[in-house]
Amino acid sequence: MNGPHRSEGAHDFEGAHENAHGAADGRRDDEEPGEHREGGTGGHLGPAGSGGHRGPAGSGGRFGPPGGVAAGAGRSGAVPGPRIPTPRTSVEDTGLPLPARADLGDLAPVPPLDLSHDVLKSLLGAWALTACSAAETAAVEEHLGGCGACADEARRLREAVGLLHQPESLDLDPGLRTRVLESCLRRRPPRIPVPDWAAPYDAETARLDALLQDFRDAEWRAPVELRWFENDLPAGRRTTVAGVIAHLLAVDGLIAAALGLADPLARAVGAAGPAGRTEAYWRSAHLPPAHAVRGAWREQSHALVRTVSFTGGRTGGLPVSYGEFTLPLHDAMLDRAFECWVHAEDIAKAVDYPYAVPTPRHLHRMIELAARVLPTVLAERRRAGLSEPARHTPHLVPAGAPGRSLRLEIEGDAGGEWLIPLDSPAARGSAELEVARVVLDGVEFCKLAAGHVSPEDAAAGQEGDRRAIRDVLYAAASLSRM
Repeated sequence: MNGPHRSEGAHDFEGAHENAHGAADGRRDDEEPGEHREGGTGGHLGPAGSGGHRGPAGSGGRFGPPGGVAAGAGRSGAVPGPRIPTPRTSVEDTGLPLPARADLGDLAPVPPLDLSHDVLKSLLGAWALTACSAAETAAVEEHLGGCGACADEARRLREAVGLLHQPESLDLDPGLRTRVLESCLRRRPPRIPVPDWAAPYDAETARLDALLQDFRDAEWRAPVELRWFENDLPAGRRTTVAGVIAHLLAVDGLIAAALGLADPLARAVGAAGPAGRTEAYWRSAHLPPAHAVRGAWREQSHALVRTVSFTGGRTGGLPVSYGEFTLPLHDAMLDRAFECWVHAEDIAKAVDYPYAVPTPRHLHRMIELAARVLPTVLAERRRAGLSEPARHTPHLVPAGAPGRSLRLEIEGDAGGEWLIPLDSPAARGSAELEVARVVLDGVEFCKLAAGHVSPEDAAAGQEGDRRAIRDVLYAAASLSRM
């Protein structure tokens, strides 16, 4: 839950070219428009503005009936050929005032047609599809009022049409991929499975990689606004999409180093923590071009997943140093999964693209990690003078003893309940000593932990000890610095 500051031709109708002698359309002075000319090669026929194109003799014009001229007409007959009407001019284009609505008069109702039963029955399908004319519609609906058999058939046809036009979205269920993969893995388990605690990182890096695969230079240079909380104040940093991926690459390098893999910043001096590593990488003269950052980050994330998979998950307790604190590997990879999702949303927002939240199972694990870390962050806040001890318990509660607690209720499919000890990170949460209650939606809580929602906004509607609520919410907001 590593903060960004820890990172960063149309047909030409020839009307305008007509002349008095007909030279433009190749006819004699005594010929009528549209008259067939012996030995002619065709061309634009008809009056100015018509532009009908004559095909081969006897074939008819492009817009005319087959046979071209009327039956019995000789080669030099005076029967006019097919014509195209000139375009009609709309009153709106003339500049003249539109007629008043009262001048139009009342629209007369359309009288129903006098049609036989068989004809009306054959029109039911078109009526159900609203493809009948007004007169046909009136005739069918009048008939339906007195014919029960046709009324039943019309009802069935309307229901069938409804099935052809489903109102819901045709997008695939977001959980379909997960269910298909789980079914496949149950039938044929992988020889080297990914540890359960590394699955969220594997899933989130794959989702972000899919988002990045079609990016071009413009997207890689798109500005991204990163936000977090530091010392109870909102902070931010502007970078680019490439800079965000560079940040993820730099901080994931902490896990790579713990596993004995190549670290992209192994030679950087004073880059022990996430913030220092990111700043060092951004300043590095060896920073790859924007489009190449994805390749380096992608290869590193694949190497991390492969390595922990080949160890059979036995490295879950391996300590990973973040400089100021240490996390076991299984928690560090869950933290990196959370950070990958948060920054993927930052990137998706920058390029105006939708991005879904993690699956409820993975989101629950991220929330559970934040709940477990909150007591330690509360203790750090007290040591930094950002919060005060409770009036009734100015001392720390002994390890394992019950202490004042805040009930954290997370709603939604990824939710749950946690009792957060307030007086000591080693104390035990107690329902009897509960002093406050905080209820949040799962995604909202994660956005709070990412520094994208302010504690004041999240505090609305909570109940109990206001000081305890404030401390816990600000502690959650500062998780983005981890």
